Amino acid sequence: MSGRQVDRGRLADVVLAAVVGALGTAVAAFDDDTTALDLVLVVLASAALAFHRAAPRAVLAAATVLGTAYVVHAHPGPLSALPVLGAVHTAARVGHRGVAAAGGAVFLAGYVATGPGTQHAAERAGLLAGWFLCAVVTGLADRNWQAYLRQTEQRALEAERTREEAALRRAGEERLRIARELHDSLTHSISIVKLQAGVAVHLARKRGDEVPPALLAIQEASGEAMRELRSALQVLRADEPAGTPALLVERARAAGLAVELTVTGDERPLPRAVDRAAYRIVQEALTNAARHAGPAKVRGRIDYGTRNTTDHTTDHTGDRMGELTIGVDDDGAADPDRPPVPGTGLTGMHERVSALGGTLRAAPRAEGGFSVRARLPLGDTV
Repeated sequence: MSGRQVDRGRLADVVLAAVVGALGTAVAAFDDDTTALDLVLVVLASAALAFHRAAPRAVLAAATVLGTAYVVHAHPGPLSALPVLGAVHTAARVGHRGVAAAGGAVFLAGYVATGPGTQHAAERAGLLAGWFLCAVVTGLADRNWQAYLRQTEQRALEAERTREEAALRRAGEERLRIARELHDSLTHSISIVKLQAGVAVHLARKRGDEVPPALLAIQEASGEAMRELRSALQVLRADEPAGTPALLVERARAAGLAVELTVTGDERPLPRAVDRAAYRIVQEALTNAARHAGPAKVRGRIDYGTRNTTDHTTDHTGDRMGELTIGVDDDGAADPDRPPVPGTGLTGMHERVSALGGTLRAAPRAEGGFSVRARLPLGDTV
Protein backbone atom coordinates (compact mmCIF):
# COMPACT_ATOMS: atom_id res chain seq x y z
CA MET A 1 0.00 0.00 0.00
CA SER A 2 1.38 3.42 -0.96
CA GLY A 3 1.90 6.31 1.46
CA ARG A 4 -0.83 8.30 -0.29
CA GLN A 5 -3.34 5.49 0.29
CA VAL A 6 -2.33 5.26 3.97
CA ASP A 7 -2.74 9.03 4.43
CA ARG A 8 -6.11 8.97 2.69
CA GLY A 9 -7.33 6.13 4.93
CA ARG A 10 -6.12 7.92 8.05
CA LEU A 11 -7.90 11.10 6.99
CA ALA A 12 -11.12 9.15 6.37
CA ASP A 13 -10.91 7.64 9.87
CA VAL A 14 -10.41 11.06 11.47
CA VAL A 15 -13.34 12.49 9.50
CA LEU A 16 -15.54 9.57 10.60
CA ALA A 17 -14.64 10.13 14.26
CA ALA A 18 -15.22 13.89 13.93
CA VAL A 19 -18.64 13.48 12.29
CA VAL A 20 -19.83 10.93 14.86
CA GLY A 21 -18.47 13.08 17.69
CA ALA A 22 -20.16 16.19 16.33
CA LEU A 23 -23.53 14.43 16.05
CA GLY A 24 -23.19 12.92 19.54
CA THR A 25 -22.21 16.16 21.24
CA ALA A 26 -24.89 18.12 19.35
CA VAL A 27 -27.61 15.73 20.52
CA ALA A 28 -26.22 15.74 24.08
CA ALA A 29 -26.07 19.54 24.15
CA PHE A 30 -29.83 19.79 23.60
CA ASP A 31 -30.44 17.65 26.68
CA ASP A 32 -30.78 19.79 29.79
CA ASP A 33 -29.49 16.98 32.01
CA THR A 34 -26.18 16.60 30.13
CA THR A 35 -23.11 17.18 32.27
CA ALA A 36 -19.47 17.78 31.42
CA LEU A 37 -18.76 14.11 32.19
CA ASP A 38 -21.35 13.05 29.61
CA LEU A 39 -19.73 15.21 26.95
CA VAL A 40 -16.32 13.77 27.76
CA LEU A 41 -17.67 10.23 27.44
CA VAL A 42 -19.25 11.02 24.05
CA VAL A 43 -16.10 12.69 22.71
CA LEU A 44 -13.82 9.85 23.87
CA ALA A 45 -16.11 7.15 22.46
CA SER A 46 -16.24 8.94 19.12
CA ALA A 47 -12.50 9.71 19.03
CA ALA A 48 -11.71 6.01 19.46
CA LEU A 49 -13.16 5.39 15.97
CA ALA A 50 -10.15 7.15 14.44
CA PHE A 51 -8.04 4.06 15.29
CA HIS A 52 -10.41 1.34 14.12
CA ARG A 53 -8.09 0.16 11.30
CA ALA A 54 -5.13 -0.41 13.59
CA ALA A 55 -6.96 -1.97 16.56
CA PRO A 56 -10.62 -2.77 15.76
CA ARG A 57 -11.24 -4.90 18.84
CA ALA A 58 -9.66 -2.38 21.21
CA VAL A 59 -11.72 0.41 19.61
CA LEU A 60 -14.88 -1.69 20.01
CA ALA A 61 -14.11 -2.33 23.67
CA ALA A 62 -13.42 1.35 24.35
CA ALA A 63 -16.52 2.56 22.51
CA THR A 64 -18.71 -0.02 24.23
CA VAL A 65 -17.45 0.81 27.74
CA LEU A 66 -17.62 4.58 27.22
CA GLY A 67 -20.99 4.44 25.44
CA THR A 68 -22.50 2.19 28.08
CA ALA A 69 -21.21 4.47 30.85
CA TYR A 70 -22.80 7.41 29.04
CA VAL A 71 -26.26 5.83 28.73
CA VAL A 72 -26.14 4.59 32.33
CA HIS A 73 -25.29 8.08 33.57
CA ALA A 74 -27.39 10.28 31.29
CA HIS A 75 -30.21 8.05 29.90
CA PRO A 76 -29.98 9.62 26.38
CA GLY A 77 -31.88 8.76 23.21
CA PRO A 78 -31.03 6.19 20.51
CA LEU A 79 -28.50 8.45 18.76
CA SER A 80 -26.17 7.89 21.70
CA ALA A 81 -25.42 4.49 20.12
CA LEU A 82 -23.63 6.00 17.07
CA PRO A 83 -20.02 5.49 18.34
CA VAL A 84 -20.77 1.89 19.33
CA LEU A 85 -22.55 1.24 16.02
CA GLY A 86 -19.49 2.46 14.12
CA ALA A 87 -17.18 0.26 16.22
CA VAL A 88 -19.45 -2.78 15.74
CA HIS A 89 -19.48 -2.26 11.95
CA THR A 90 -15.70 -1.90 11.65
CA ALA A 91 -15.06 -4.93 13.89
CA ALA A 92 -17.42 -7.09 11.81
CA ARG A 93 -15.78 -5.75 8.63
CA VAL A 94 -12.43 -7.29 9.59
CA GLY A 95 -13.99 -10.61 10.62
CA HIS A 96 -14.58 -10.21 14.39
CA ARG A 97 -18.26 -11.14 14.20
CA GLY A 98 -18.60 -12.60 17.70
CA VAL A 99 -16.82 -9.68 19.36
CA ALA A 100 -18.96 -7.19 17.41
CA ALA A 101 -22.20 -8.92 18.44
CA ALA A 102 -21.04 -9.08 22.06
CA GLY A 103 -20.22 -5.36 22.10
CA GLY A 104 -23.65 -4.48 20.73
CA ALA A 105 -25.32 -6.78 23.27
CA VAL A 106 -23.46 -5.17 26.20
CA PHE A 107 -24.49 -1.70 25.09
CA LEU A 108 -28.13 -2.75 24.61
CA ALA A 109 -28.18 -4.38 28.04
CA GLY A 110 -26.93 -1.15 29.65
CA TYR A 111 -29.42 0.91 27.64
CA VAL A 112 -32.41 -1.25 28.60
CA ALA A 113 -31.39 -1.70 32.23
CA THR A 114 -31.17 2.03 32.92
CA GLY A 115 -34.14 3.19 30.88
CA PRO A 116 -37.67 3.52 32.17
CA GLY A 117 -39.68 0.34 31.97
CA THR A 118 -42.21 1.62 29.49
CA GLN A 119 -43.37 0.47 26.09
CA HIS A 120 -41.62 3.45 24.52
CA ALA A 121 -38.27 2.42 26.00
CA ALA A 122 -38.78 -1.16 24.75
CA GLU A 123 -39.51 0.14 21.24
CA ARG A 124 -36.37 2.23 21.25
CA ALA A 125 -34.34 -0.76 22.45
CA GLY A 126 -35.78 -2.84 19.60
CA LEU A 127 -34.87 -0.11 17.14
CA LEU A 128 -31.31 -0.07 18.46
CA ALA A 129 -31.13 -3.86 18.21
CA GLY A 130 -32.06 -3.58 14.54
CA TRP A 131 -29.39 -0.95 14.02
CA PHE A 132 -26.74 -3.15 15.59
CA LEU A 133 -27.82 -6.11 13.47
CA CYS A 134 -27.53 -3.97 10.37
CA ALA A 135 -24.07 -2.82 11.48
CA VAL A 136 -22.88 -6.43 11.80
CA VAL A 137 -24.45 -7.49 8.49
CA THR A 138 -23.09 -4.52 6.53
CA GLY A 139 -19.67 -5.08 8.06
CA LEU A 140 -19.67 -8.70 6.88
CA ALA A 141 -20.97 -7.69 3.45
CA ASP A 142 -18.18 -5.14 3.11
CA ARG A 143 -15.62 -7.75 4.15
CA ASN A 144 -16.90 -10.19 1.52
CA TRP A 145 -16.89 -7.49 -1.13
CA GLN A 146 -13.29 -6.54 -0.37
CA ALA A 147 -12.28 -10.21 -0.52
CA TYR A 148 -14.05 -10.54 -3.87
CA LEU A 149 -12.22 -7.50 -5.23
CA ARG A 150 -8.85 -8.86 -4.08
CA GLN A 151 -9.61 -12.25 -5.60
CA THR A 152 -10.68 -10.66 -8.89
CA GLU A 153 -7.50 -8.60 -9.02
CA GLN A 154 -5.40 -11.69 -8.29
CA ARG A 155 -7.17 -13.63 -11.03
CA ALA A 156 -6.58 -10.82 -13.50
CA LEU A 157 -2.87 -10.76 -12.67
CA GLU A 158 -2.67 -14.54 -12.92
CA ALA A 159 -4.51 -14.52 -16.25
CA GLU A 160 -2.10 -11.91 -17.62
CA ARG A 161 0.90 -13.94 -16.46
CA THR A 162 -0.61 -17.12 -17.91
CA ARG A 163 -1.22 -15.45 -21.27
CA GLU A 164 2.37 -14.25 -21.43
CA GLU A 165 3.72 -17.67 -20.53
CA ALA A 166 1.41 -19.35 -23.04
CA ALA A 167 2.55 -16.98 -25.81
CA LEU A 168 6.21 -17.64 -25.01
CA ARG A 169 5.57 -21.37 -24.86
CA ARG A 170 3.78 -21.40 -28.21
CA ALA A 171 6.59 -19.38 -29.80
CA GLY A 172 9.17 -21.81 -28.44
CA GLU A 173 7.18 -24.81 -29.61
CA GLU A 174 6.86 -23.31 -33.09
CA ARG A 175 10.62 -22.74 -33.25
CA LEU A 176 11.25 -26.32 -32.24
CA ARG A 177 8.78 -27.59 -34.83
CA ILE A 178 10.50 -25.58 -37.56
CA ALA A 179 13.88 -26.82 -36.38
CA ARG A 180 12.71 -30.44 -36.53
CA GLU A 181 11.29 -29.96 -40.01
CA LEU A 182 14.49 -28.37 -41.26
CA HIS A 183 16.61 -31.04 -39.64
CA ASP A 184 14.52 -33.90 -41.02
CA SER A 185 14.27 -32.55 -44.58
CA LEU A 186 17.08 -30.18 -45.56
CA THR A 187 19.85 -31.71 -43.46
CA HIS A 188 19.37 -35.13 -45.02
CA SER A 189 19.21 -33.79 -48.58
CA ILE A 190 22.23 -31.50 -48.25
CA SER A 191 24.22 -34.28 -46.60
CA ILE A 192 23.53 -36.57 -49.57
CA VAL A 193 24.57 -33.86 -52.03
CA LYS A 194 27.78 -33.17 -50.11
CA LEU A 195 28.56 -36.86 -49.83
CA GLN A 196 28.02 -37.56 -53.51
CA ALA A 197 30.06 -34.53 -54.54
CA GLY A 198 32.87 -35.64 -52.24
CA VAL A 199 32.84 -39.17 -53.68
CA ALA A 200 32.90 -37.83 -57.23
CA VAL A 201 35.86 -35.55 -56.46
CA HIS A 202 37.70 -38.42 -54.80
CA LEU A 203 37.17 -40.81 -57.74
CA ALA A 204 38.24 -38.19 -60.27
CA ARG A 205 41.44 -37.52 -58.40
CA LYS A 206 42.07 -41.23 -57.95
CA ARG A 207 41.80 -41.79 -61.72
CA GLY A 208 44.05 -38.81 -62.37
CA ASP A 209 41.33 -36.89 -64.13
CA GLU A 210 40.86 -33.17 -63.79
CA VAL A 211 38.12 -32.38 -61.29
CA PRO A 212 35.42 -30.23 -62.92
CA PRO A 213 35.16 -26.78 -61.29
CA ALA A 214 31.39 -27.19 -61.05
CA LEU A 215 31.85 -30.32 -58.95
CA LEU A 216 34.24 -28.54 -56.61
CA ALA A 217 31.78 -25.65 -56.34
CA ILE A 218 28.99 -28.08 -55.45
CA GLN A 219 31.16 -29.70 -52.78
CA GLU A 220 32.12 -26.34 -51.26
CA ALA A 221 28.60 -24.90 -51.45
CA SER A 222 27.04 -27.98 -49.85
CA GLY A 223 29.54 -27.83 -47.00
CA GLU A 224 28.84 -24.15 -46.46
CA ALA A 225 25.08 -24.84 -46.58
CA MET A 226 25.48 -27.51 -43.90
CA ARG A 227 27.36 -25.10 -41.62
CA GLU A 228 24.78 -22.36 -42.10
CA LEU A 229 21.93 -24.80 -41.52
CA ARG A 230 23.48 -25.97 -38.25
CA SER A 231 23.80 -22.34 -37.13
CA ALA A 232 20.15 -21.69 -38.01
CA LEU A 233 19.05 -24.80 -36.12
CA GLN A 234 21.01 -23.70 -33.04
CA VAL A 235 19.21 -20.35 -33.12
CA LEU A 236 15.81 -21.99 -33.52
CA ARG A 237 16.54 -24.40 -30.70
CA ALA A 238 17.71 -21.65 -28.34
CA ASP A 239 14.76 -22.34 -26.04
CA GLU A 240 16.59 -22.38 -22.74
CA PRO A 241 14.29 -22.44 -19.69
CA ALA A 242 14.41 -19.35 -17.52
CA GLY A 243 14.98 -21.24 -14.27
CA THR A 244 14.43 -24.67 -12.76
CA PRO A 245 11.39 -26.77 -11.81
CA ALA A 246 11.94 -25.71 -8.19
CA LEU A 247 11.69 -22.06 -9.25
CA LEU A 248 8.46 -22.85 -11.11
CA VAL A 249 7.06 -24.34 -7.92
CA GLU A 250 8.00 -21.22 -5.94
CA ARG A 251 6.28 -19.01 -8.52
CA ALA A 252 3.17 -21.19 -8.41
CA ARG A 253 3.08 -20.94 -4.59
CA ALA A 254 3.43 -17.17 -4.80
CA ALA A 255 0.44 -17.14 -7.17
CA GLY A 256 -1.67 -19.00 -4.58
CA LEU A 257 -1.34 -22.60 -5.81
CA ALA A 258 -0.80 -25.20 -3.05
CA VAL A 259 2.05 -27.24 -4.57
CA GLU A 260 4.77 -29.51 -3.18
CA LEU A 261 7.84 -30.82 -5.02
CA THR A 262 9.79 -33.97 -4.16
CA VAL A 263 13.12 -34.77 -5.81
CA THR A 264 14.56 -38.30 -5.58
CA GLY A 265 17.35 -40.29 -7.16
CA ASP A 266 20.88 -39.29 -8.11
CA GLU A 267 20.39 -35.63 -8.96
CA ARG A 268 22.89 -34.57 -11.62
CA PRO A 269 23.22 -32.29 -14.68
CA LEU A 270 20.94 -33.38 -17.50
CA PRO A 271 21.42 -33.28 -21.27
CA ARG A 272 20.30 -29.88 -22.50
CA ALA A 273 17.34 -31.20 -24.50
CA VAL A 274 16.10 -33.28 -21.56
CA ASP A 275 16.55 -30.36 -19.16
CA ARG A 276 14.49 -28.09 -21.43
CA ALA A 277 11.77 -30.69 -21.87
CA ALA A 278 11.54 -31.37 -18.10
CA TYR A 279 11.21 -27.64 -17.38
CA ARG A 280 8.47 -27.16 -19.98
CA ILE A 281 6.55 -30.24 -18.83
CA VAL A 282 6.50 -29.06 -15.21
CA GLN A 283 5.62 -25.52 -16.36
CA GLU A 284 2.70 -26.72 -18.49
CA ALA A 285 1.41 -29.08 -15.78
CA LEU A 286 1.44 -26.34 -13.12
CA THR A 287 -0.18 -23.84 -15.50
CA ASN A 288 -2.98 -26.28 -16.30
CA ALA A 289 -3.49 -27.01 -12.60
CA ALA A 290 -3.73 -23.28 -11.81
CA ARG A 291 -6.21 -22.70 -14.64
CA HIS A 292 -8.42 -25.78 -14.46
CA ALA A 293 -8.00 -27.59 -11.13
CA GLY A 294 -9.55 -24.90 -8.93
CA PRO A 295 -8.53 -24.72 -5.23
CA ALA A 296 -6.60 -27.98 -5.44
CA LYS A 297 -3.42 -29.38 -3.94
CA VAL A 298 -0.67 -30.24 -6.41
CA ARG A 299 2.12 -32.74 -5.81
CA GLY A 300 5.15 -32.81 -8.08
CA ARG A 301 7.84 -35.46 -8.19
CA ILE A 302 11.10 -35.61 -10.14
CA ASP A 303 13.03 -38.88 -10.01
CA TYR A 304 16.52 -38.92 -11.51
CA GLY A 305 16.87 -42.66 -11.04
CA THR A 306 20.33 -44.14 -10.56
CA ARG A 307 23.32 -44.62 -12.81
CA ASN A 308 23.62 -48.31 -12.03
CA THR A 309 20.47 -49.48 -13.76
CA THR A 310 20.47 -52.42 -16.12
CA ASP A 311 17.50 -51.81 -18.37
CA HIS A 312 18.15 -48.39 -19.92
CA THR A 313 20.38 -46.71 -22.44
CA THR A 314 24.17 -46.55 -22.16
CA ASP A 315 26.30 -43.56 -23.06
CA HIS A 316 29.56 -43.70 -25.01
CA THR A 317 31.59 -44.22 -21.83
CA GLY A 318 29.69 -47.33 -20.85
CA ASP A 319 27.92 -45.67 -17.92
CA ARG A 320 24.25 -46.55 -17.56
CA MET A 321 22.35 -43.30 -17.84
CA GLY A 322 18.83 -44.35 -16.76
CA GLU A 323 15.83 -42.11 -17.24
CA LEU A 324 14.17 -39.08 -15.72
CA THR A 325 10.65 -39.51 -14.36
CA ILE A 326 8.38 -36.50 -13.88
CA GLY A 327 5.01 -36.63 -12.15
CA VAL A 328 2.55 -33.82 -11.41
CA ASP A 329 -0.77 -34.75 -9.76
CA ASP A 330 -3.60 -32.59 -8.49
CA ASP A 331 -6.83 -33.38 -6.65
CA GLY A 332 -8.90 -30.89 -8.63
CA ALA A 333 -12.17 -31.21 -10.48
CA ALA A 334 -11.05 -33.36 -13.43
CA ASP A 335 -13.41 -36.30 -14.08
CA PRO A 336 -12.08 -39.62 -15.48
CA ASP A 337 -15.39 -40.08 -17.31
CA ARG A 338 -14.86 -36.79 -19.17
CA PRO A 339 -11.26 -36.72 -20.46
CA PRO A 340 -10.14 -33.29 -21.66
CA VAL A 341 -9.61 -32.48 -25.32
CA PRO A 342 -5.82 -32.08 -25.84
CA GLY A 343 -4.95 -28.46 -26.44
CA THR A 344 -1.75 -26.76 -27.51
CA GLY A 345 -0.06 -27.38 -24.17
CA LEU A 346 -0.71 -31.12 -23.96
CA THR A 347 0.12 -31.56 -27.64
CA GLY A 348 3.39 -29.71 -27.15
CA MET A 349 4.27 -31.93 -24.18
CA HIS A 350 3.62 -35.06 -26.24
CA GLU A 351 5.80 -33.75 -29.07
CA ARG A 352 8.68 -32.87 -26.75
CA VAL A 353 8.63 -36.27 -25.05
CA SER A 354 8.26 -38.19 -28.31
CA ALA A 355 11.17 -36.29 -29.86
CA LEU A 356 13.38 -37.53 -27.01
CA GLY A 357 12.16 -41.11 -27.25
CA GLY A 358 10.21 -40.94 -23.98
CA THR A 359 6.65 -41.63 -22.92
CA LEU A 360 3.95 -39.31 -21.58
CA ARG A 361 0.60 -39.95 -19.93
CA ALA A 362 -1.65 -36.97 -19.19
CA ALA A 363 -5.18 -37.88 -18.10
CA PRO A 364 -7.67 -37.59 -15.21
CA ARG A 365 -7.04 -39.80 -12.20
CA ALA A 366 -9.47 -42.50 -11.11
CA GLU A 367 -9.76 -40.90 -7.65
CA GLY A 368 -10.31 -37.45 -9.15
CA GLY A 369 -7.98 -34.74 -10.32
CA PHE A 370 -5.44 -34.79 -13.13
CA SER A 371 -2.13 -36.58 -13.51
CA VAL A 372 0.86 -35.97 -15.76
CA ARG A 373 3.54 -38.68 -16.02
CA ALA A 374 6.60 -38.34 -18.25
CA ARG A 375 9.59 -40.64 -18.65
CA LEU A 376 12.60 -39.22 -20.49
CA PRO A 377 15.68 -41.29 -21.34
CA LEU A 378 18.92 -39.67 -20.20
CA GLY A 379 21.08 -40.97 -23.02
CA ASP A 380 22.71 -38.66 -25.57
CA THR A 381 20.06 -36.78 -27.51
CA VAL A 382 20.65 -35.78 -31.12
